Amino acid sequence: MLALINIGASPRNILLPFVRQAMETALLPTLNSMMGKGIVSLPGMMTGQILSGTLPMTAILYQIAIMIAICAVVCLASFGSLHFGYQTLYNGRNQITPEENRPL
Repeated sequence: MLALINIGASPRNILLPFVRQAMETALLPTLNSMMGKGIVSLPGMMTGQILSGTLPMTAILYQIAIMIAICAVVCLASFGSLHFGYQTLYNGRNQITPEENRPL
């Protein structure tokens, strides 16, 4: 990484592969659990609604909405932490900020 900085690469170009890998790693468990819902396991909310007499299609739609909401929140939280974390690594002159000077 320091060699790339020394030859003039921008911090964005240096960190982009790491950010992509971190985003993929953060989303992988959520996407894997979404693939198996309803086929391998019956989620608790959907089962509860079906047992209470709600139409199965309505229960499925609610469960899909909840799964999408969970995935969106994981995506936004991961992106936000990576974005704001990236901004604290470099100062305005594209220099690595020493660890003791980074904001908490």
